Amino acid sequence: MAISTGATYTNPIWNDDFPDPTIIQAQDGLYYAYGTQTKRAGVIINLQIARSADLVHWNYLGEGLPGKPTWASKTQKIWAPHVSEHHGRYYLYYSAKPNTKRGLCLAVALAESPAGPFTDIGEPLQCGPGFLNIDPMAFDDPSTGKKLLYWGSGFGPLMVRELADDRISFRPGSKTRKLIQPAGAGDPKRYDQLVEGSWVVLRNGWYYLFYSGNNCCGDDAHYGVLVARSRSATGPFETLAEATDDPYRMLLEGNTYWLAPGHNCIITDAAGTDWLAYHAIDPQQPKFDAIDADQGYSRRVMLLDQLEYVDGWPRLVTGGTPSFKPQPAPAVQQ
Repeated sequence: MAISTGATYTNPIWNDDFPDPTIIQAQDGLYYAYGTQTKRAGVIINLQIARSADLVHWNYLGEGLPGKPTWASKTQKIWAPHVSEHHGRYYLYYSAKPNTKRGLCLAVALAESPAGPFTDIGEPLQCGPGFLNIDPMAFDDPSTGKKLLYWGSGFGPLMVRELADDRISFRPGSKTRKLIQPAGAGDPKRYDQLVEGSWVVLRNGWYYLFYSGNNCCGDDAHYGVLVARSRSATGPFETLAEATDDPYRMLLEGNTYWLAPGHNCIITDAAGTDWLAYHAIDPQQPKFDAIDADQGYSRRVMLLDQLEYVDGWPRLVTGGTPSFKPQPAPAVQQ
């Protein structure tokens, strides 16, 4: 039985660098969070993993990808993990910088436990110039049975392509579809000059595509969460900005307490309520001893806020900015 404990929580739910969080509920009933590569106490952690029974109190499990892929053994950009479970096996989709090529690659690793260790399959899924091939998110479409992979950034579009039944390769003959185009440079107030960090859910007949933009990190960070919707997992998608005829319309943007919030996932509590988990920068402690200048020194901690769906669109219960006061905690299983 799902119950509300009457407990409260206050952001952040994890007060250390934990960028680009993905949270899943595993077969053991516990929640597992996965975060981008970081450095803790002078040690580089390729894949961060934490575990929780209630989405609020987390135990850090440490390294989930102890062996780098051989094709990216000399580099450090292991970014934006997404994990899904199928028939007792856990699939990690992530991006990494190859040893011998420019740009970044989409990659897959496997584990028999949500706590890892994960092992790369031995070769990248796809590579390309710049940072187009980042932020993968796998989604099984219940309407068509297709296994889909979303990705994209690098001032290019958000994209999707069908995976093969093995989930570690693209289906032969499948094609990449472009979903959301960035607005491009020109208006510094817009968050969609660059788009990345896709996350898709199906609710009440609508496929909601959550995504982030524009600049996640640094002294000039300008980042927030946007959303689009479609009746199909592969589009076409209508953005909230298009639906409201407001190019500045956002699902989430920063405030004086939390800067540059974004790169979210959606996790559902024991009562069926959706929650937006995401990272943000604490202006009181904005930097940390990161891997190197290329990775960036912005300290991005993990936050959580409740979603609701009103008039066919998601919105935060607390409004369009991160909460900073005590909030009712997610429901737990009794």
